[in-house]
Amino acid sequence: MAKDIPKDTLTGALRRESVKKNVAAIHVSGKLSLLQRKLSNVLLLNAYDTLITRAAHRIDARTLCLMIGYNSNDTETLKLALRGLAETVAEWDMLDEKGRQEWGVSALLSYAKLKDGVCEYAYSPALAEKLHDPKVFALINLNIQRQFTGGHALALYENCFRFVNTGSTGWWELDVFRRLMGVDGSEYYKSFKQLNAKVIKPAVAEVNKVSDIIVTPETRKMGRSVTDIRFRITRNPQLAMMNIDDGTGVRGGAVYARLIELGVSDRLARQWIAQHGEDVVAEKVAFVDAQDGVKSPARYLSAALRDGFGPEAAPVLSGRAARLRRVQELVAGRSPTQRDADRRLFLGQLAEAALRTDFERHGWMSALNAEAIFAFWEDMEPGAFDGI
Repeated sequence: MAKDIPKDTLTGALRRESVKKNVAAIHVSGKLSLLQRKLSNVLLLNAYDTLITRAAHRIDARTLCLMIGYNSNDTETLKLALRGLAETVAEWDMLDEKGRQEWGVSALLSYAKLKDGVCEYAYSPALAEKLHDPKVFALINLNIQRQFTGGHALALYENCFRFVNTGSTGWWELDVFRRLMGVDGSEYYKSFKQLNAKVIKPAVAEVNKVSDIIVTPETRKMGRSVTDIRFRITRNPQLAMMNIDDGTGVRGGAVYARLIELGVSDRLARQWIAQHGEDVVAEKVAFVDAQDGVKSPARYLSAALRDGFGPEAAPVLSGRAARLRRVQELVAGRSPTQRDADRRLFLGQLAEAALRTDFERHGWMSALNAEAIFAFWEDMEPGAFDGI
């Protein structure tokens, strides 16, 4: 089983509600490999905050590979996956804001390129607008995505998760279902017996085993022939055991644990981490810990997060402090997805348990790892500390 991404990756604008039952969805061709499907989700997550305000989006190629659980240096495979997304059609057929029927079609990516270790890509303006609407498109949990080993299972999960709040996908004609699973062009799968044995049953079994939902297929017949299928959907009762929840592992993190120690409620702790990111919250916690005579650490921390004060407010900065501030600026300039991947990349370089523990508690302000942190960011952003 793939190793979980240990921290919350869906933060800020990425934490959206699931799709309502009566809203038509964008249908993306099911003819995507497992790698391509995972790749498309990560690219969307990375771009989501600026989908309709930026014409193009960028992500480190190694960050991209890490987020999809692809640890190879085989750039040719990554190129093939990106090419596949540029050749994949996304189609929508829904009501616009004035209640008028709107049909549209677009390539899933309008372009993609790899240069100097960076992946740059873009969506067509029309598709970006649709993808950005949380009523139309549901974003899935990256921890869960990484568990899937079958493309049909991940496709089924994506198409069912949209309806988790309504409990059912509604009826799909079999031809529609075949298209969603990417087998609509196969003579073999025109037989429901083969479709059920090779696609539906294995996909249902994997979804129910590795994801946060349980799906149950139901069929409708005309005469003796199956004509339609739908899936009943419930939350997975093993959710807590799998450590996958609405906080996506936040409760297992050191920052969350420290907030609880300070008297912060579970809801507020998860809200702060989602809103500000673990790095920022960890910095503010360290700042509060360093203050003398604080009678209510939780209230003091709330004010620090709300008003933005902390150690960076010091009027005179040493060379070390100036570099730490530069690290904060570099982190702040990254997307939520990239920030999480940066943390895991750095953690992977720490061999000693004490160093890992200090970084998990204090993030990029970890005193024990300061020199390693500076070297890491100099490698990520050459010249980042020039003039300091």
